[in-house]
Amino acid sequence: MVESEARGRLPGIHPISVIDIGSNSVRLVVYEGLSRSPTVLFNEKVLCGLGRGLAETGRMEETGVERAILALRRFRALSDQARATRMHVLATAAAREAENGPEFVKRAEATLGTSIRILTGEEEALFSAYGIISGFHAPDGIAGDLGGGSLELVDIVGNEISRGMTLPLGGLRLADTAHSNLDEAATIAKQQIARADMLTAGRDRTFYCVGGTWRNIARLHMEATGYPLHMMQNYEIPYDTAMAFLDAIVSGKLAKDDAMRVVSKSRRALLPYGAVTLKETIERMKPKTVCFSALGVREGYLFSLLSEEERARDPLLTAAHELAVLRARSPEHARELADWTGEIFSVFGVEETPEESRYRQAACLMADISWRAHPDYRGLQALNIIAHGSFTGITHAGRAYIALANYYRFEGLNDDGATSPLAAIATPRLLECAKLLGGLLRVLYLFSASMPGAVRRLSVEKGEGENALVFVVPADMAHFEGERLEGRLQQLAKLTGRDLSFRFCH
Repeated sequence: MVESEARGRLPGIHPISVIDIGSNSVRLVVYEGLSRSPTVLFNEKVLCGLGRGLAETGRMEETGVERAILALRRFRALSDQARATRMHVLATAAAREAENGPEFVKRAEATLGTSIRILTGEEEALFSAYGIISGFHAPDGIAGDLGGGSLELVDIVGNEISRGMTLPLGGLRLADTAHSNLDEAATIAKQQIARADMLTAGRDRTFYCVGGTWRNIARLHMEATGYPLHMMQNYEIPYDTAMAFLDAIVSGKLAKDDAMRVVSKSRRALLPYGAVTLKETIERMKPKTVCFSALGVREGYLFSLLSEEERARDPLLTAAHELAVLRARSPEHARELADWTGEIFSVFGVEETPEESRYRQAACLMADISWRAHPDYRGLQALNIIAHGSFTGITHAGRAYIALANYYRFEGLNDDGATSPLAAIATPRLLECAKLLGGLLRVLYLFSASMPGAVRRLSVEKGEGENALVFVVPADMAHFEGERLEGRLQQLAKLTGRDLSFRFCH
């Protein structure tokens, strides 16, 4: 295969496609390649409703089957057009349970020209768990993947996965079984959730929500509350808040609310059934928070294909480094900054947690991704790319830290209208760290001309006086001295309340 001439693509990997044949939707996702932090090149879904009526008839509806076959024919062509070198096709509850499932799978395989892997309930739970491990740093809780036909539950601690279970509580199945009666649906959900004794081990931990219906609940909550960062990955709602919001959905209080416009009309009918299932699940579990994942079975399946070495890599730092390779003037300089600032933070009295260290490193790796923009807009472009990028392994507060640090690096250390929404998400501690890092980067980029080799030779020593710090420059770099550089250092001094100076050795 010929490499693309596009320099905005990572070298050495080739597109890979995954088709997910679910009970409600059939979806094609083409990824840039098989990697620890996969990027989507193309994404399309068709709501076929293969599982509609399955609970009553035992068969997939013929109209749904025909829609799915047409969609798969298009997806085969799109996968080829996107230059995917491999195609993986997964099928879930409807295909494995329907009486006419084998006939459908045979037609689908002929249409796609490749075999289909029909996942068992345990495999669905496993790949859902892998999706959480892929997208969260050190997860600890229970993951629930709600599809059209089933709900998969699995306990996760770090990279360890306990045995999962499958319940017949998919949105389409629940609506059909309850004859579109929400009260009856709540009774059925409660009875099924009562079987999930594993949920009691999740008390005061995190419940991770996977699946389109639950993501739409999160999207609705963001809109209803005016949340400033519409990023699904790692969006968290406290338990009590979640219970009250789910009650509002089930009771119909939000049915005509303006916020409902963010939920597609094709999804609205199933939203109350997803809310019923989530409410019963977390009421049994009593987690500390409910956290939503943009990654699920597809990404979990790709994660399962990685080597052990690749799986062990940090998804945030991997993505940040890849972005540096694609967009920075010097990835080596970015790595140099990540190392140097780690040593200097403690000199300024900041003892980082491991999580804060990850965020600082990622911020340094992405500190030069907007250099091609007009100077007046570099800060805003960096803020928008980072705040709205498809990064994983990061909380919303951490995302705010990284975005703000890079905004301050270009625009100065004062807050303005562009920073206030993210500043409201960041904790006071992370906001303080973002300003310190931004101030350091303002000095370091000017000092180094944005190229490697200079920063690593700069050292910081205690000066005379309790709050004095001296930036020591080697003799062969004495000509780097300048008024503008000194001005940047004094901005940092004002921010930190320290007496800062350069010593240029001669």
